[in-house]
Amino acid sequence: MTTHSPVESMTDVPYALRRIGTIMTSDANDPFEVEGVLNPGTAWGPDGELYLYPRIVAEGNVSRIARARVVVDDGQPVAVERLGVVLSPDEGWEYGASNAGVEDPRITFVAPLGLHVMTYVAYGPLGPKSAMAVSTDTVTWRRLGPVRFAYQPELDSDLNLFPNKDIVFFPDAVPGPDGRPSLAVLHRPMWDLDWLRDGEGARPPAGIDDDRPSIWIGYIDLEAATRDLSTLTHIEKSEMIVAPEAWYESAKIGAGPSPLRVPEGWLLLHHGVSGAQPKGFELAHGSKYAAGAIILDAADPRRIIARSSEPLLAPEVAEEVSGTLGNVVFPTAIETIGGRDFVFYGMADSSIGVAELRRTND
Repeated sequence: MTTHSPVESMTDVPYALRRIGTIMTSDANDPFEVEGVLNPGTAWGPDGELYLYPRIVAEGNVSRIARARVVVDDGQPVAVERLGVVLSPDEGWEYGASNAGVEDPRITFVAPLGLHVMTYVAYGPLGPKSAMAVSTDTVTWRRLGPVRFAYQPELDSDLNLFPNKDIVFFPDAVPGPDGRPSLAVLHRPMWDLDWLRDGEGARPPAGIDDDRPSIWIGYIDLEAATRDLSTLTHIEKSEMIVAPEAWYESAKIGAGPSPLRVPEGWLLLHHGVSGAQPKGFELAHGSKYAAGAIILDAADPRRIIARSSEPLLAPEVAEEVSGTLGNVVFPTAIETIGGRDFVFYGMADSSIGVAELRRTND
């Protein structure tokens, strides 16, 4: 049976987020940005500069992924210099008859492979499906294609049938279920197929008693990926590890930036959603997105060591409360600048903010 892991020791996390400010807002004169800039990835370029990869939204809710240089002043990010679009919905599986988009990039420098891996959501004919692209220079991104999940008889289901978002790589190898060094990803399948099947609900995999969207972990064969990058899109041995528990994640949860290695294990910032949760892919007006934290065991990332009972960051300032989708704090990237850790996050699906991550006992 597949179940989420209980917290076995610590009851909370010794980390906090402190707002720095808004780093990017949409340019009303740019047709590619008129409906918002949000939910960015980040990557350090070979030139030593930090680059932001925001999702930019054009009229009609068509999303692209752009690139911008992060301007750092007095040791912290304060602005961006726009450098154009790096990924558009050009492939047939990235657009449908009345929808299109490449959305919500997460970028990880995967050390064992020595390259940047971008996961993103392709909003194609059957709704949102996750996909991957890779880069060595952070400028040109080569698509690897849609993510594929291996069939697992014990689930009595096929994960490829369902929309899946929030796919995030660990930056280094971790022990797999068999103890061998593996690449690992977090992902978030959604069992709601009412939008597709005229109201007929979908049955979650065997052993899943809670059908709210939750965080799963899956693994990729490290040796195979080293020989052939196309195997990065093939995820095996998936299981649910984190289900909603706290009040601020009562509707659903999903992974944020790539897990950060800390003394306690792997620190995972995540988003928790409370309040209204509509069916399908409509904007969740009436819901509230906040940022929380989970610590996963370094020796076995399927095991939860701690999780935050209260959000580290919740919508409070104007840019977070009002926008395309109000009351949203959505963390998607974390980078170290001058020894300080900064989190980049979407604000109300309209702007991009920065917060500093700090240990609370320092």
